[in-house]
Amino acid sequence: MSFPGDGEDAGDPVVLEITDTSSAAAADAPSSPLPPPVSVYDLARFDPLPSPTVAVRADRHRLIESSSYFRALLGGSFSESGREYVQLGCNLEAAVQVLRYLFEPSESFTIAHDNFLLLLEGALFLAVESLLVDCERWFRTMGSQVSAPVVPLDFVIDVWYFSQEHGVTFVQDICPKYLAQNFAHIISRRSFNKVPYDLLRSTIECPHLTVDSEKQLCEAILCWVSENMKPCEQPVPNLGDGHLLLLSKVKVCLLPLEFATGTKRHWFDFGNSVICTILNLLKDSLKTLLNAIADGNLEGYCIRITQYSMNIVLSGCPQITTALLYISVLPTDLAVSFKRRIVCSYTQVDHRSFILYDELEKAAKTLLFRNVHMVDLSKCPNVHFGAAIDWLKLAFPELRIFRALHCLSFQFDDLLYLLLRCPCIDEIDMTIDASTITPKQLIVTSSSEVLGKAKQNPRRYYIPCQLDSVFSNISRLTLEGRNDIDDVDLLKISVPKNSLCYINIRNCTLVTDDGISNLLLKCTKIHSMVLSYTSFGNRSIQTLCTANPPGHDNGHAHVMAFNMQEFHLGGCKGLDSAALSQLMSIINITKFLCLRETSLTDGALSKFFGSSLEYLDVSETVVSMESLAPVIQRNCNLKCLKTAGCQSLLFESDEVERISGYKHGDFLQEIGSTCCLEDVEMGWGFCPIQIKDLIPSFSKVRKMTVGLGTTLAENVLHALPVICPSLESLTLRFQVISDSVVRNLLESATNLQVLCLYYCLGSLTSFSFQTKAPALRVLRLQWATPWLTNDDLKILTENCNLTELSLSGCKLLDSSSQEIISYGWPNLVLLHLEDCGQVTVEGISSILNCKALEDVLLRHTGRGIGRRIIDDAIRELPLLRKLALDLCDACEEGYDSPNNAEGKMIRVVRMSRCKTLRGSCLELTRGASKPVHKDTVVLERSSKRLTTTIVKERV
Repeated sequence: MSFPGDGEDAGDPVVLEITDTSSAAAADAPSSPLPPPVSVYDLARFDPLPSPTVAVRADRHRLIESSSYFRALLGGSFSESGREYVQLGCNLEAAVQVLRYLFEPSESFTIAHDNFLLLLEGALFLAVESLLVDCERWFRTMGSQVSAPVVPLDFVIDVWYFSQEHGVTFVQDICPKYLAQNFAHIISRRSFNKVPYDLLRSTIECPHLTVDSEKQLCEAILCWVSENMKPCEQPVPNLGDGHLLLLSKVKVCLLPLEFATGTKRHWFDFGNSVICTILNLLKDSLKTLLNAIADGNLEGYCIRITQYSMNIVLSGCPQITTALLYISVLPTDLAVSFKRRIVCSYTQVDHRSFILYDELEKAAKTLLFRNVHMVDLSKCPNVHFGAAIDWLKLAFPELRIFRALHCLSFQFDDLLYLLLRCPCIDEIDMTIDASTITPKQLIVTSSSEVLGKAKQNPRRYYIPCQLDSVFSNISRLTLEGRNDIDDVDLLKISVPKNSLCYINIRNCTLVTDDGISNLLLKCTKIHSMVLSYTSFGNRSIQTLCTANPPGHDNGHAHVMAFNMQEFHLGGCKGLDSAALSQLMSIINITKFLCLRETSLTDGALSKFFGSSLEYLDVSETVVSMESLAPVIQRNCNLKCLKTAGCQSLLFESDEVERISGYKHGDFLQEIGSTCCLEDVEMGWGFCPIQIKDLIPSFSKVRKMTVGLGTTLAENVLHALPVICPSLESLTLRFQVISDSVVRNLLESATNLQVLCLYYCLGSLTSFSFQTKAPALRVLRLQWATPWLTNDDLKILTENCNLTELSLSGCKLLDSSSQEIISYGWPNLVLLHLEDCGQVTVEGISSILNCKALEDVLLRHTGRGIGRRIIDDAIRELPLLRKLALDLCDACEEGYDSPNNAEGKMIRVVRMSRCKTLRGSCLELTRGASKPVHKDTVVLERSSKRLTTTIVKERV
C-alpha cells in the first residue's frame, strides 16, 4: 500500500471524476472546464470543495481492496474496468470523506460529529465495510457517554432520520438508549421538541430511561406534545391521540401534587385523572399496593431508578410511603409473598420492619445504585424516616446529599441516625417553617403537649459515645426553623468538628448564646453561619474573635472570625454595638453579610474594611450614608444590596468622618460606578432617582424592592423593563402607579415572575391586568386594587398562570370568586384573602379543590366558615403547612381544634379574634370603622410537641 511520500505515480493510478448529485443546486450548476486532477492526499486542503465536480487521482488497488463498489467497478472483466478515467455521481462531500479515510494515515483522520453522517453515507454508497465497522464502533462509544453529554442533540436527530431512511439498524438501537441514559440533560436542549415521535417513544420505552423525577419526564412529554401540535392549530385532543399515548409511560402516581394540579390548566382530563390517582393512593396505599402485587403490576409504583441515576427527587409527593421506597429497590424476580411482606411491614412501620430489614441486609435482596449522590424527600409527610434511612443505607452507599424540607416527622434522632448509617453524607437540609411567634410579641398564655410517635427500635437507634470518626464527612447542615432543637442537641452536632463548614440554625429559638458559643469552640472549621433570629450574642462574638490554640498561620488567621465567608445575623437582638464593632473589624474576607434588624451603627460599620462582599443587608438599622458609601465603594463585586427601613440614610452622622465632596443625591451614581447589582432593596435615602442614575448599575437586576422613603417617578417605573431587562421580581410599597406602568411591566418585562403591590396609590383600574403575562407566577395586591371584581379575576386567570395569590381590600368579591380562583389556578400553593368582601359567606368548598395549597389565610372574608374547617383543610389539602383564620368569619361562633395530625404537614394554625361584647363573635367598637383585633390563638406543631399560645395581637 502507498502512503504520502511514496510518489504520485506509485501503484496503478486511476482518476475518479466525482460529480455532486446530493442537491438540486449542484445539478443546475453551469458547466465549466473540469479542473486538473488532484492527488487523493491533497483532499484535506480543500474546504470548501472548489466545484460541484472534482477529479481525484488515487491508487486503483487500494480502492479495489477497500470497497466492494470499486471492486465491481474497477476490478471486473467488462471493458470499463480497465479505464484510467472513471466517472461517478454521488454526494461529493461524502465521497471525499471516504477517500480521505482510505488514504490518510489512521492517526491523522478521526471520526467526529461533523463528518460522521458523511462517512456513513459514503460507506454505504461505496460499500466500504471497514468504514462501516469503524462508524458503528465510534457511534457505540458515543452512545455510552453519560452525565452532561457533549453530543449535539441536532446531530442525534439527523442521524436518526438518516438511519430510518437507509435502514441502519445499529443507529436505531443506540439512539434511544443514548437519549434515555441522558434524558435529564437532553430535555433542556432547545432542539428537544424536534425529536421525532418514534425516537421519543423508543427513548421513553427504554429500560435505561434516567430522570431525576417522574415530573421531569411528564413535563418533557407535555412540552413536546404542545410544541408539535402547534402547526395543526387544533384543540387539545383526547387521550386517545397517538401523541398523548406517550403519557401512558409516565408513572402518574409518583408525580408531585402541585405539578399534577397544574396540568389541569391545559390538560384537564389528564390532570384530573392524575390527581384522583394520587389521592386514592394517599387514602389507602396498602390496599393499592397489595392489589398491584396480585395483578403483577407493581412496576407502575416503583420509583424510576437506573444504574445511571445521580439524583432522586420526590419532593412534594405526600403519597410516597416507606413501602414505596423499598419496593423500588427490590429485584423483579422476588417472590410475590416476599413483596407482600415488604409492603405490609413498611406501610405500618413497627418492630417487624426492622426484623425484615435484617433479612434484606443479610440476603442482599436490594439493588445497589452507587451513582446516586442526592435524595430529596422534602414535603413527604408519610415517610417513616427511621426506616427510610435504612433504605438509603441499603440502596445508595455513596449518598452525599439528603434533603427533607418541611418534614416535621424527621426528628433530631433521625439526623444522628442518618449520619451513622450513611457515613459518606456531606450535606443535610431539614428546614421547616419558622415559628410564627417572635420575641417582640406579648404572650398572654402558653401550654404544650408531647406528641405521640411510633416507637423506635432501641438497638437500631443506639448512638455510640465516640462519634468523631463516624461524623467525619458532614460539611453542610441546615436546621432552619427547628425550634425544638436546644443546646444539648447543638452539642451533639459539634461532634464533626473537623468537617463542619456551614451551619444554618436560623429561627432555632431554643438555642442560647452559650450553646452557639460552645459549638464554635469545638467546630473551628466553620466558615459560613446563618444565625438570623437566634440568641446569638456577645459571648459568641467573643468566641469568634478570640485566638484559637497555636498552630495557625500568622496575622488574624488564628482568629475564627477572620475566615468567615458567609455571616447572617439578621434579627439577633443580643448583640450590642461594641461587640459588633469588634466583629466588623475582623471579618474582612466575608462575601455574604446580613445585619438586618441588629444594633448596627455607623461606628460599627465603619470598622469593616473588607472588599469581597457580594451580598450586604443592613435593612432596619440606623446606619447612614457616611458609613455605607465607603463600604459600597470598596466592594466592586457587590451583587445584592438591601437597605430598606434605614431612615438614618437621610441624615448626616457624627460618628464617621464625612466623605469628601459627598452628596446624598449622588449616592446612586456612586453605586453605578462601583458595582452591578442583581438584587436591591431601596428605602430611605434613595430619593430622588433618575433614569440615568440606574444605568448601567441596574442592568442585571433580577429582584427589586422599593419601599417607604423612596418614590420612583412614573417615567422611571415605565422604563424599568428597559433598565432591568432580566427583572424577575418586583415589589413596590407606597408608590404611585398607573395603568400604563403595570401594563408595560406585564407586557415588556418578559421574565417577570413576581409582582407585589403594597399600599400603592394612583389611577390603577382593571385595565392594568388585561394583558398576557405567561411568566407571572406570584401576584400580591395588598390594598391596591379595591375595584377588583369577579370579572377582573376571571380575566386574570386567563392571562397568567399563578401559583401564589394574595389579595387584600378587594371588597367587591363574593362567593363565586372561589370557583374562579380554583378553576383558573388549580395549582395554587399560597392563597391569602383579607377583607375580600363575601368570598367565604357560603363556606370554602371550592378553595379546598386546590389540592396543592400549602399556605392559606382567610380573614374577614364572609361569615360562612364551619366549625370543622381546620380538620377539613388538613384532610383535603395533603401539603397544607399554614392556616390562618379569623373568628369573625365563623358561622358557628368558633372553630374546633385539630385532631391528631400524624402523617400530615400542618405546622401552624392561627385564629385571630376581634374585641367582643356580650359574647358576639364580631363587634365594632364605638366610632370605629372596622373590627379591632384582640388576640390570636396560635397552634404550632414541632417534631415533638403541640404548643398552644395566645398572643395579644393579630399575627
